[in-house]
Amino acid sequence: MLSGDLVATWEVALSDGVYRIEFSHGTTTGKRIVSVNGQEVIRKDWMFKLVGKETFSVGGANTKATINIEAVSGFAYEYSLDLDGKSLQRFIDDRAKTTKTWLLKVDGDDHRIVLEKDTMDIWCNGQKMDTTGEFVDDGTETHFMLGEHECCIKATSSGQKKSGIVHYLLLDGQRVPASTQ
Repeated sequence: MLSGDLVATWEVALSDGVYRIEFSHGTTTGKRIVSVNGQEVIRKDWMFKLVGKETFSVGGANTKATINIEAVSGFAYEYSLDLDGKSLQRFIDDRAKTTKTWLLKVDGDDHRIVLEKDTMDIWCNGQKMDTTGEFVDDGTETHFMLGEHECCIKATSSGQKKSGIVHYLLLDGQRVPASTQ
């Protein structure tokens, strides 16, 4: 990819990983290149129309992504990314409500654990984990293994209507702080 034509880069956190989306736009040739984590997913070498959209999918769940190319003034362009039909910021805000993420180091390796609250699916570094769930006095526990380590995501009522259910991760019985990502 010609770095001189690179006009936009976005980082998108999905359950199965963080994806880097890069967009190159040759404003003299109309060339458009979209790559996800360094892999080209779209290449158009000659486009007479310099504005428009490029649509592709991202991640294991094939999340629909659209890059919007708009002329701002003269030869200036603006680029935006939509995911599942929503602006990137709205998509991130909605995901913050439906998922919870923990970043932790276990036995020297980095792990990104994502809980999908609606399905209770748990992902670790892009792999969907085998889990066992059980009801306990104060809520539910979802157990899974991380190597030789026992993990448990506990869901309990916060006792407050506004915040609803609170999820936290235990690694070998110790609470792990949640990530802001």
